[in-house]
Amino acid sequence: MVFSFNSLQHSAWNTSASIVTGRLLEWKSGISAYVSLASVNKKLMTENIILTQRADSIAVLLAEAVHDSTLTERRHARLFEGFKFIEAVVVNNNVRRRNNYLTIDKGGEDGLRPEMGVVCGTGIVGIVYCVSSHYSIVMSVLNSKSNISCRLRGTDYFGNLSWDGRNPLCVTLDDIPRHARIEVGMVVETSGFSAVFPAGIYVGNVVGVGDSEDGLSYKLQVNLGTDFARLRDVCVVDHPDRTEIQMLENKVQNEL
Repeated sequence: MVFSFNSLQHSAWNTSASIVTGRLLEWKSGISAYVSLASVNKKLMTENIILTQRADSIAVLLAEAVHDSTLTERRHARLFEGFKFIEAVVVNNNVRRRNNYLTIDKGGEDGLRPEMGVVCGTGIVGIVYCVSSHYSIVMSVLNSKSNISCRLRGTDYFGNLSWDGRNPLCVTLDDIPRHARIEVGMVVETSGFSAVFPAGIYVGNVVGVGDSEDGLSYKLQVNLGTDFARLRDVCVVDHPDRTEIQMLENKVQNEL
């Protein structure tokens, strides 16, 4: 009755109620925005992977095409045609062992199969090792058994990327020929010489140049773009011709 029949008290009540309601709505909005951050981060990561790969590849193709933009656009379209990225979250990870694996929350029912590549917004992560219905085990780049074909960006020189079990931020790129001109800071990327990763996925930068054990080639130290100790959101790469390529390669290996 006090608030209903007295204008001063009624005005004060409405003002106070509006302030409280506004604060509650602000808190609700803040909580909703925080909850949605995970999905937003996943979307941004996927877009970052695709855009970064496209930008890097376009730069290389433009240089090769001698300013022929039509040729560059056609080659770029063929390079990325059909690739699919499946978003996933890391639910278990380790970087302290010599042979590290990680678990992601997508499996066979989500379209995952063994030997599919896994990447994140800062570079490559590893290769799917085995799958269940809803989860998959990924062989990390930080695994002594990992062996991924990579190349020096802007050149035709490629080698095998491996890890010696020591520094989780540094790997080696072997079998680079002695006549190659190597500079510290050069970008290392996937070569595309398999059905696992498309060409041009960022791996890291050269931080050191050394000789192989036999002295016939270079052994490069590469600083990884991915910090595996902080890894959470990843994408699994579905190569459009993966099954056909693997069947053909397996057939040749069995006959040799």
